[in-house]
Amino acid sequence: MTLLSIRGLTVHHGLLRAVDGLSLEMERGEVLAIIGANGAGKSTLLRALAGLDAPTSGTVHLDGRDITRFPAHRRVSAGIALVPEGRRLFRSLTVEENLLTGAYRGRPGPWSLEAVYELFPWMPDRRRQNAAQLSGGEQQSVAIGRALLSNPDLLLIDELSLGLAPVIVRRIYGALRDIVAAGTTALIVEQDVSQAMRVADRVNCLLEGRSVLAGRPAELSAEQVERAYFGIRDGED
Repeated sequence: MTLLSIRGLTVHHGLLRAVDGLSLEMERGEVLAIIGANGAGKSTLLRALAGLDAPTSGTVHLDGRDITRFPAHRRVSAGIALVPEGRRLFRSLTVEENLLTGAYRGRPGPWSLEAVYELFPWMPDRRRQNAAQLSGGEQQSVAIGRALLSNPDLLLIDELSLGLAPVIVRRIYGALRDIVAAGTTALIVEQDVSQAMRVADRVNCLLEGRSVLAGRPAELSAEQVERAYFGIRDGED
């Protein structure tokens, strides 16, 4: 069953066409990883899906509903939540206060404060700790928990592993499996291509805002991914 359908999506930053006529679909319950070099349009795509960047043209449908012109707060109510690059926690608030901001427009669903604490067992004992005192991995976990408390159908995570130690990345990806098992579909931007190939059901490589390679990891060779990532055309070394 198709959850997300994007058709001919174009997004500009001034004169720069950051996303260029992109079309893709996502099925319920899958993990799609968006990969690509810096400036490929990955973060702009997620921001456009979250309603933070307005498209120039194209359409976005969520569960068959046209949400192309929905502002950000209506996207949350419709079932989309974004974990932004840099986490963007309220540093003056506690862990629990940060989490509860995600429940402001919460929808019915499996995710409650108790469910998030079960997903991240370290949180209950530190729920009253200031967010500014957390490590990068802990902040990422709180940002994910905050997004989950809106009970999204589609969870967007920008630069999931950026700046995190490998052991922390493994823990967060372990949590991602539980999130998807609970019924949430995940679209992630991942800088670590090998990590993306391990965890995603499908990958989509962007280059200058366009999709240049898409498929299931098992169907794509390392050479195909490398050439798409760096924009190497046939006949070029």
